[in-house]
Amino acid sequence: MPVNILCIGDVVGRPGRSVVAQALPHLVKQHDVHCVIANVENAAAGSGLTAQLYEKFKRYGVHLMTMGDHVYRKADIIPLLEKGTDLVRPANFPPQSVGRTFAVYPTAAGPKVAVISLLGRLYMRPPTDCPFRAADQVIRQLPPDVNIVVVDVHAEATSEKVAMGWHLDGKVSVVFGTHTHVQTADERILPGGTAYITDLGMTGPYDSILGRRKDRVLRNLLTNLPAPFDVATDDTRLYGILVSVEPNTGVATHIERIRVDADKSKMPPELEHEPD
Repeated sequence: MPVNILCIGDVVGRPGRSVVAQALPHLVKQHDVHCVIANVENAAAGSGLTAQLYEKFKRYGVHLMTMGDHVYRKADIIPLLEKGTDLVRPANFPPQSVGRTFAVYPTAAGPKVAVISLLGRLYMRPPTDCPFRAADQVIRQLPPDVNIVVVDVHAEATSEKVAMGWHLDGKVSVVFGTHTHVQTADERILPGGTAYITDLGMTGPYDSILGRRKDRVLRNLLTNLPAPFDVATDDTRLYGILVSVEPNTGVATHIERIRVDADKSKMPPELEHEPD
């Protein structure tokens, strides 16, 4: 029986958290999902992750969490990066950096799923080591009983993500991109059996500029005056992919894009008075 993995794109602020809480139980049941992976580096007011939100994502049913360039934005997440078993920083950060370079989730069905996070180098900060070499190194470090490997490439440049897909084809089960907040329509299974998409898209408010209030971003662009890029609130959606993987070989057999529109009237009560 294949292992079904749901990968959720960058969760932005309270709107993103709300649609995850709403939609995840139905998605898991509808698609018989065995493992849920989410990029949560924009979950706290659009930048970073707090310890409290980390615990909430676990309650929502997220099994593995990836980060990116905002990984250290909130100080209280540092202990979880040091000790947690389901939250990863970019593996191509310097070796002395705080956090895990991979995490493994043992599914209820039996097979184990590993996740690796990588940060791109083109147009990105902070400066990092080579993501291609880092990916190869971490893959060699994985436990021998892990056949299913998922890689999050948190990067700005499409070319860098596509190159990583080809570099890892046949070495891992899934390569997906994050960071640009716009879902791409290039999902496919590469010749070596690796499912690939350039960007999962954003889980958050789409009546926005990449999750931020349109008026604030436009004011900054038109005047160069500083403006707080507050998280927007309307037209919230969940974007991601669903991938099926053969457990013994790690070969992907199916990939499809996912979109769920939130019902604002059904925001979970615990989120109504939370900060963005």
